[in-house]
Amino acid sequence: MPPGESGQSVSAYDWEGCYQRGETRWDKGEPAPGLVDFLAAHSELPRGTVLVPGCGAGHDARAWAAAGWGVVGLDLAPTAVRLARDRARAAGLATAEFHCGDFLTEPPFAQVDWLFEHTLFCAIPPAQREAYARAAGRWLRPGGHFLAIYYLDPAEPTGPPWSVTREEIMQRFSPPFALLAAWEPRSWPNRAGREWMCWWRLREYAPAPTRPAGSEA
Repeated sequence: MPPGESGQSVSAYDWEGCYQRGETRWDKGEPAPGLVDFLAAHSELPRGTVLVPGCGAGHDARAWAAAGWGVVGLDLAPTAVRLARDRARAAGLATAEFHCGDFLTEPPFAQVDWLFEHTLFCAIPPAQREAYARAAGRWLRPGGHFLAIYYLDPAEPTGPPWSVTREEIMQRFSPPFALLAAWEPRSWPNRAGREWMCWWRLREYAPAPTRPAGSEA
């Protein structure tokens, strides 16, 4: 049974079995269109380290690495991590590394400059969302940036994926995160109008960026 709202960890769901059976309907075989657009529009950003929790086969992580960032992908499923490593190696992306681990519960082995969310927040039971927000604060350095693509309405009666509203997102992450910009990103046809992209900063010293065209804070 998929995890419910009883407080079960995301690790209670058989993600490894899904990869072994090839039942990965969430995997589009390419990075999120919203991330591709963001990286193309912000080539001026100073490069640093990025954590991609729930990285799966590493499509988003490879997009960050190809843009010149040092990337750490984290996933519970060993098969996903092996896929991600193999594909990064085949692409010649030496700045991308991948590890098995639970983003929600494990202590960070490093603090990073950026955190990128895509399909992990919607994959965890709603009872674990507060743990997610705390984990984001642990992994990011003070003043670090959190870029997220939230799946608002997956049109599923039960999860995963689990639905979330913009109002709940704001309540979960502010404070301690300051919202710098928010917008509806370009997406795949079956997710058009169902995603919301947010650019946050962990409150400290980092300056606010220029907002993307058409964004709203």
